[in-house]
Amino acid sequence: MFWWSFSQAGRVLSVCVCLALAYEDDIEINYGDNYYNEITEGNPQESTPSPPPPTPCKSSDLTKWDKIFSMLENSQMRENMLLQYADDIIKVEMGSLRGEMIRFVAQYGGSCGVAVESAGRRMAMQLENSIRETLDRLKPLENKNLPIANAKCVANSNNIEALLQQLVSAAQTQASRLAKLESSCLSSAGAGTEMGAGMPLISKMGFPLPEAPGAGHQEQEVTSHEVVGALEGALTALEQTRVELERVLRSSSQRYLPAGCEMALLFPMRSRRIYTSVVPEVPLHLSTFTVCLWVKLASVSNKTVLFSYGTRRNPYEIQLLLGQTSALFTIGGEAHLVEARGVVNTGGASEWIHLCGAWRSVQGLASLWAGGKKVASSPGVAEGHILPKGGALQLGQEKNGCCGQSPVNGMPGFEEGFDRKLAFAGKMTGVNMWDRVLSEEEISQLALQEGQGCEQRGNVVAWGVTEMLPHGGAQFIN
Repeated sequence: MFWWSFSQAGRVLSVCVCLALAYEDDIEINYGDNYYNEITEGNPQESTPSPPPPTPCKSSDLTKWDKIFSMLENSQMRENMLLQYADDIIKVEMGSLRGEMIRFVAQYGGSCGVAVESAGRRMAMQLENSIRETLDRLKPLENKNLPIANAKCVANSNNIEALLQQLVSAAQTQASRLAKLESSCLSSAGAGTEMGAGMPLISKMGFPLPEAPGAGHQEQEVTSHEVVGALEGALTALEQTRVELERVLRSSSQRYLPAGCEMALLFPMRSRRIYTSVVPEVPLHLSTFTVCLWVKLASVSNKTVLFSYGTRRNPYEIQLLLGQTSALFTIGGEAHLVEARGVVNTGGASEWIHLCGAWRSVQGLASLWAGGKKVASSPGVAEGHILPKGGALQLGQEKNGCCGQSPVNGMPGFEEGFDRKLAFAGKMTGVNMWDRVLSEEEISQLALQEGQGCEQRGNVVAWGVTEMLPHGGAQFIN
């Protein structure tokens, strides 16, 4: 509307200027007759030709300036009128815009507080749930009969639980503070009523807002600073708690066994004297089998023997091995090999790894599983072969010789033919063997670290039931 009125005023001004110019052209100025002075003495003399008298000065320029001054006065007056008119238009439009802004704030001002409150409550609920879940995971540590060496860890767990309880109360406090944010937003909306010429504001819920000029904005600012400071403090405390929990969980994972196992075999170092012999429930005269176990490496070499079965004729009937980063599974000799790369993580702390090897004589189908997933499979591996009975089954070593037991360095019971470079160093648990190929679902259940895989025992070798004899420094641990 303002620009339309301004254009109309411009048109009126241009018409006035044109009329003034036309009026100027029609005016003719008469300066009267010309008079000449004649000087006579005595008789009149003959007239002599004389130059024409000069024409009197005309005052046309002076009249033109008068008209210009008059036009300037008129244009200035019109300009003042136009400015006054424009000022009135701007005041009206600004008043209308202010009214629209006040209605907008009155209608949508409450949604700010509602949105912030709902987001804050969701955040507080998620925080509280995660902290309670962590507490539930840490509480079983107190109910177990830990050795004296674990007393320090229990004390740390108690301290962490107290810290987490404080965080729970802090989260509840933040939820109550965030609940005040809606009222502060509404108060800030009420502060705008001083521009609304007494216009009452109605909140989104239908209630009139209190008129407190400036107080709402100040309260919102103070509340916002408090909330931001409290949230920053909570985030810092949560970060410290996360670091502490990671340390405790790392310590717990190193101390406790996976899949519900209650004991494990410890191979403290690489030595040809350290191994474990296994006496299976039935003779290993098999054409199909599955072997599974949990291992935790203390060190990694180019070739580490985990599970080995051999006879005097062929010491390499079954081998489950680990390389630098790979897992290997052989049947009937190293010529029949299945390999999966990227199974072993050489960086960081060692973790429990679940491995399974399955083989079927028909079509020679061999598969290798790591962490409950099939990582390698190959047909034609020792197809038609049958494992001979009468061999020796060992954990942590392979028998690459053919000699029996003989005293070595005054240590009876040591078997010759073992290689230190192939020895396993670390922990081993959940060793089981079946005379069939397990399904994918069964292997996946066995590989659950939080599951109860140790309760699913094999019918050829059963962990916790089959006789296993540690040698050298190998020993069972809880």
